[in-house]
Amino acid sequence: MQTLNASPQLFIAGEYSDGTGTERVNIVSPATGEVVAALPVPTAEDLNRAVAAANEAQRAWRKVGVWQRAEICHRIGDKLSERAEELARLQTLEQGKPLSESLADINEAAQLFHLHAEDAVRLYGETLPSTDTTKRMFTRREAVGTWGIITPWNFPLLMFTEFVAPGLATGNALVVKPPTHTSLTVLAAMECLVEAGLPAGLVSVLPGEGDFGSQLVAHEGIHAIGFIGSSATGAKIAATAGLKRSVMECSGNGPVVVLEDADMKRAAKAAVDSAFYCAGQVCCATERVIVVEAAHDAFVAAVLEYSKTVQLGDPFSEDTNLGPLNNEGVAAKMDRHMADARERGFDILVGGGRAEGFPTDLYYNFTVVDGVTEDSLLAKEESFGPVLPIITAKDDDDALRIANADALGLQSAVFTKDINRAFRFMEELETGQVVVNDSNGWWDINMPFGGAGGKGTGWGRIGGVYTLHDMTDLRTGVLHIGD
Repeated sequence: MQTLNASPQLFIAGEYSDGTGTERVNIVSPATGEVVAALPVPTAEDLNRAVAAANEAQRAWRKVGVWQRAEICHRIGDKLSERAEELARLQTLEQGKPLSESLADINEAAQLFHLHAEDAVRLYGETLPSTDTTKRMFTRREAVGTWGIITPWNFPLLMFTEFVAPGLATGNALVVKPPTHTSLTVLAAMECLVEAGLPAGLVSVLPGEGDFGSQLVAHEGIHAIGFIGSSATGAKIAATAGLKRSVMECSGNGPVVVLEDADMKRAAKAAVDSAFYCAGQVCCATERVIVVEAAHDAFVAAVLEYSKTVQLGDPFSEDTNLGPLNNEGVAAKMDRHMADARERGFDILVGGGRAEGFPTDLYYNFTVVDGVTEDSLLAKEESFGPVLPIITAKDDDDALRIANADALGLQSAVFTKDINRAFRFMEELETGQVVVNDSNGWWDINMPFGGAGGKGTGWGRIGGVYTLHDMTDLRTGVLHIGD
């Protein structure tokens, strides 16, 4: 495969730039093992420039009419669609996911710009009744200001867009820090924003790692924080951010509950699909299947049959639906979880380790493990890899107990044909979203996605008009009309 002979740059204040530093970092493809680019490492001076430009641009942008902002967002969506195939190939090269998944990501990113353009022009205020008959009270939504955005590596452009589209539509500016090793697609996509007529300075992209992210969060010119990533990192960001407005979408350890009256083929397909989609590197992946005893054998048989459809291979091949893991850190975590499973004597029914004969050692076999116990690493930690752990529960009550014992509460799924049981699990599973009779990884761009209260999965919502609410201030005006 031919790789890019590119010298990508940072995107600061409306233009591509090498920045003020001299250090560069190599970006290595998890699919091929080749160095595909060398990216400048941003400095504190680069950050200061980006934040200053964002604040200046935002003061003018918030005064632009919402219909004009929406028009530019629609144009950005169109530009992303026009370049979807090019951006998808670049994302697969740097991230490792199958090309079909990357193409879906880019198209969904384009759709988000259109959706939030429409959301913004319908972001209504209210007239409120007052106890004082000489007063009239009105509410309106106003941009917060300049957001510092920190995005993860599993959906490089899509999760960039989940903040940038609603942020721009509502009059905000954004300084975005993607992970260095999956930043090429985002940087390339900035050409679409420029071509669509976005004013300079409203969005800057400064790829970087831990310390640089802390500088972004703490910067006095940053008014709010948007984060998608691990709960551990989210806790550090929240401690640094203090009283700044924030939207935090953190880790999940999604339970999938299968009851004995479920459609076993449907449940197995959904659980397997969600376990290997994006190589399992999804916050709402199938991290644990909790199956009641009466359903165990039928469910396992259906899983083993459907697992035959998983094809690990070159992510650029049409036959592949499982590509490599993105980085050594997540691969090592999978190794650790599987070592713990073997030590405990669990039944490894499919896969169980890294695959051989590929360009890198990040290709991991799809894995099914039965007999998993609640105290194991597979049950207690988010594996973030292509593994389907099966835990057996005695009954409905036991399944709920096991599911809710986890410290995380992002998304869950339950499979049953009984509407009463479905409603019980929707109401009693302690997750932000509960999906009935479909994949734990099911998501819709118009759905409010985020964690449940009392869990370590953050706050705020990604999706639909709910993100616009979180990225704006609710302001109130009071008018005196008496003498």
